[in-house]
Formats: sequence, C-alpha cells, structure tokens
Amino acid sequence: MIVAGKVALVSGASSGIGMALVRMLAQKGARVALAARTGTVLETLAGELGGALALETDMRDADAVRRMVMETHRHFGHIDVLVNNAGRAMHGPLMDADLDEYRDLLNLNVVGALQAMQLAAPLMREHGGGVIVNVSSGTTLRTLPGVGPYSSSKHALNNLSQVARAELAPDNIRVCLVYPFITDTNFGGGRVGHTSRSGMVPDTAEYAAGLVLEAIETENAETFAAKTGGWRTDRPIA
Repeated sequence: MIVAGKVALVSGASSGIGMALVRMLAQKGARVALAARTGTVLETLAGELGGALALETDMRDADAVRRMVMETHRHFGHIDVLVNNAGRAMHGPLMDADLDEYRDLLNLNVVGALQAMQLAAPLMREHGGGVIVNVSSGTTLRTLPGVGPYSSSKHALNNLSQVARAELAPDNIRVCLVYPFITDTNFGGGRVGHTSRSGMVPDTAEYAAGLVLEAIETENAETFAAKTGGWRTDRPIA
C-alpha cells in the first residue's frame, strides 16, 4: 500500500513505537488518528502533526474501542489502515501469575485488538480494502521462561491475525504481523532501558516503527526485526 493520502488509525500512539510510527506516517502524507489512554499527550502530538485526530481510548473498554473506530471513520470518511499497537507486558513465573491481572492483559493485548479488527474490517470492505497490522513480539518465536503471561497473549494475537488474513483476503484486506525485538521504550514500566537484563542491546522505537511501516507498505504476512532472525524456529531454553 502507498500510504500517502491514506487514513491510518494507530493505537498506543502516545509513546514508543506508536508515537514514532504516526510521525513516520504523517511524514509520508498519511492522515492519522492517534489513540491512547493519555489524552493530553495525544492532543500535543496531534497538534505537532497537523490535521491528525486525537482519540483518548482505553483498548480494554469495548465502548471506547467502538468510539475510536467510528469517530475515525466519521472524521475522515474512511479507514485504510488499522495498527493494533497498544499493549503491555506481564512478566514472572507462570505459577505466580495473578489471574485477574492476566485477564486484564488478555483484554488489552488480544480482545481489544480483535474488537478493533471486527469494527474496522466492514468499513474497509466498503471502501475496497485495507491493511491491518497487529504488533506481536519476538518473544513468541522462542520458549522463554519468565515472560509466559505476556508471550502467551501475543501467541493468541498471532493466531487471530493469521486466521483473519485468510478470512479477509477475499475482501482485499491484508492482515499483517510484526515481530519487534526488545525495544528501548517505556513499555513494561521502562524496565528495558538501553541494555536488557539478558545483556542484549534493544532496538530503538524508530526502528520498530519502521518495521510496522514496512508491513503496511509491503502487505507481507509477517515482518521480523533483524535481531529476531535466529528466533524464528522455536527452541526451548535449557
């Protein structure tokens, strides 16, 4: 897809990968709708980009997700691109995982994304098609103790995306997955920093956002960060 002139709705746009992405999209001539829970940050960013729409949205709230999609469509007249980028981490041993917190995680990382897809797809269909990009995680490419709650939610998102790609193909809607490496953002409370606990140097938010932009433009089923290349075959950790 050529993004110039297209309407792109991006969740989790107030920081990190989402913020970097909407700036890239605007620079390429796209009209962007910015969604996140932090409304004041969004308003500032929308003003910086010019012509952008700021939508304070909690992806765990079904009514808020519905407003996000419908207000974007009402404001711009159509939606060409949906990027489900909002999400959060949950680390720790599975046997210690708080189940209420895990339900909340699934609601954000999986259910909210699926609802946004369900709402956006019919609107894209009416306009001749579109692209949906779901931001997954490189952790789904390996078996990594300590990140099971988070990676399992992204595994679910992966499968939903793959099935949706097949189901929506006749409508000229391409569903794509992006697998970022560890990224230097405030994701997970900013615990990554410039060097992760494993000693691996994180990618920048701009690099990860570039992967999402690549997915939109190529419409490929999967786009991988370079550092996840050796992770594509699932290998248990001894």
